[in-house]
Amino acid sequence: MGGTADRLRILTVPDPVLRRVARPVGEGDGDAVRNLVPRMLAAMYAAPGIGLAAPQVGLSLRLAVIDLQRDDARAPMVIINPSIIAASTETEPHEEGCLSLPGQFADVVRPRVVTVRYLDEAGARQEVTADGLLGRCLQHEIDHLDGVLFVDHISALKRNMILRRLAKSLRAKEG
Repeated sequence: MGGTADRLRILTVPDPVLRRVARPVGEGDGDAVRNLVPRMLAAMYAAPGIGLAAPQVGLSLRLAVIDLQRDDARAPMVIINPSIIAASTETEPHEEGCLSLPGQFADVVRPRVVTVRYLDEAGARQEVTADGLLGRCLQHEIDHLDGVLFVDHISALKRNMILRRLAKSLRAKEG
């Protein structure tokens, strides 16, 4: 892997790519995905974060990487064309943040348990039922693939406060 020239830039709100529904990864995308996954992981680790979806680096593809990095051991998970096939009716709130809304956090209510079907990096069909941090992260990253941000799950008042705070913070960095 090369130096910083190869590093992917993580887009921030209000970039329009973040609001697009990403297209499914197709058979002709294999080389692009193989090239993209290590670069996405590098960008996610450098940020640092625990999940990153392709739209966040400007590519409208249904692809995301996740690594909860428990006990400082890396265990990356690549999810291609994921879909939530079951979700519990029981919900729970938990604070979320996002690399595309740096420094901004809010409590988001989501289903407590989800089952997700996806393709792994080798193209094999996988299914995972998850709760806790993994369940939340899967839902958050799949939202990105559907053009949805975590702030879309909170009240308009809180969302507008966060977006104004983010805009002010980004202006301060540029100025």
